[in-house]
Amino acid sequence: MRLRLDIAYDGTAFRGWGRQPGLRTVQGVLEDTLATVFGRLGEPPTLTVAGRTDAGVHALGQVAHLDLSPDQRAGLSRSRPRSGASALADRLNGIAGLDTDVWVASSSIAPPGFDARFSAVWRRYEYRIADADAPRNPLERAGTLWFPGRLDVGAMDEAAGGLLGLHDWASFCKSREGSTSIRTLQEFSWSRNDAGVLVARVKADAFCHSMVRALVGATIAVGQGRLTATRLLELREALARTSEFKVVPAKGLTLMEVGYPDDEDLAARAEQTRAKRDPIGERS
Repeated sequence: MRLRLDIAYDGTAFRGWGRQPGLRTVQGVLEDTLATVFGRLGEPPTLTVAGRTDAGVHALGQVAHLDLSPDQRAGLSRSRPRSGASALADRLNGIAGLDTDVWVASSSIAPPGFDARFSAVWRRYEYRIADADAPRNPLERAGTLWFPGRLDVGAMDEAAGGLLGLHDWASFCKSREGSTSIRTLQEFSWSRNDAGVLVARVKADAFCHSMVRALVGATIAVGQGRLTATRLLELREALARTSEFKVVPAKGLTLMEVGYPDDEDLAARAEQTRAKRDPIGERS
């Protein structure tokens, strides 16, 4: 039985999603908790995630899946107060405790053909910046970049919109052997929310390593007047990393949502994605 987990976390104290020896990661914490739940019922299940977020990146809409053996499924069905798949979220959150930086919002039986990573058709992130014209809310400091100058949000939004489409994003990604930097940027916009904080909304079929934070850094340079929208297009077409803009810190970045096709199309989407996706995985 395959289960889907919907997960939220504060990435501040994590060294990213992926398990690493000796380091605290989201996957490591969750899989250790799964081992506590299923420790007497065979090999503990492992997680496959929609997007491997980097150190310091947060999530409100992360998705992962795990597969249970018949014995593990039977043991889960004896859980209380809820039974079956929905009980797993209760068990994991109960072990983690109330004062925790990772929370399993729900657990459910995955439809046939579902793969958290390969069935996904898009991922959507937000990046928050409090510039000199925005309030500095200490309660939101873990998820917001405090920027010392004033930014032209109109120029940033115009530049962001001009970057959309299917392109090679090598200029905005950290190179990884065997991986591809070809992605479809579906949405990219900037606006101020009601509090005056700048919010970038970025959506793509997938992201290569550091791509979102590089896109944000590039449009900040536009907001400062250091780069033009035309220059950003030239940098993208150059297919090489540049020092003309900085990759912003992870703290302002949050994975908001992962999109999937209708249930009957999940298996076909997963097969299609496996045929073209790099072996490293999605990175923010």
